[in-house]
Amino acid sequence: MNPNLFSATVTTVNGDSFSVGDQTQLFSLQSTSKPIVYSLALKQHGTNYVHSRVGVEPTGEAFNSIIELEKQSHRPFNPMINSGAIATTSLIRSENGISKLQLIVNYISELAGRPLSIDTDIFNSERETAHRNRAIAHLMKHFDVMTSDIEETLDNYFNQCSILVTTQDLATIAATMATQGRQPMTNKQLITPDHVTKTLSLMFTCGMYDTAGEWAFKVGLPAKSGVSGAIFVVVPGKFGLAVYSPKVDDHGHSVRGRLLVERLVQELDLNIFSLGTIQ
Repeated sequence: MNPNLFSATVTTVNGDSFSVGDQTQLFSLQSTSKPIVYSLALKQHGTNYVHSRVGVEPTGEAFNSIIELEKQSHRPFNPMINSGAIATTSLIRSENGISKLQLIVNYISELAGRPLSIDTDIFNSERETAHRNRAIAHLMKHFDVMTSDIEETLDNYFNQCSILVTTQDLATIAATMATQGRQPMTNKQLITPDHVTKTLSLMFTCGMYDTAGEWAFKVGLPAKSGVSGAIFVVVPGKFGLAVYSPKVDDHGHSVRGRLLVERLVQELDLNIFSLGTIQ
């Protein structure tokens, strides 16, 4: 991708939207898909079942760590790292003759407010180079954390990461979470408030991987990054923010995206622990 691409969109809980930069540029969701699919797993199975397979603790490790799989419970630490996201995707079941993958695409499309598609070139690239993710899946299968078919689960996971969006789409999804699950354009309740709360809690503690503590300290908002250069941020009750810039740091976060979010939070006093935000 052109490293100079940049776009940012804010979508309010009332459905108003404001964008700057390369706002029509498509990019793949990558790991920003993780909390979204997690909320779908909660919708299908409920909290107790999902978290019998995936934990809720931050790791302090990189997003592709396998350390936790060798520990006592053998469960992934949380749904925001690769092992946890693969386990979460494995829980998605087909409904009414609709395949698991199509159900995921339909769900994310409804949250975004328009039909979304998968980039097959990105999917094929993911599939061909996913040796570590394949090893993670086999470890989870070995420990009975994941009971579904490995190849089907991985294909679904790579496909969800390859869904193409704009910052407008991602900001609309973030705004839906900011409204406790009500899509601001259609007014449909797509996620229950309880499931939104749980998703945002995990985004806050785990969404920025091994920099989650620094993010909580500097920004103080639930967020999720992806190696395509995307970050989406939820300001509960106010708006969703999505930023895209392909240059990423060693942790897989957009460099300019992080700087923009940090500046915006300071300028508008958005930290959820700030008295200004509470008021």
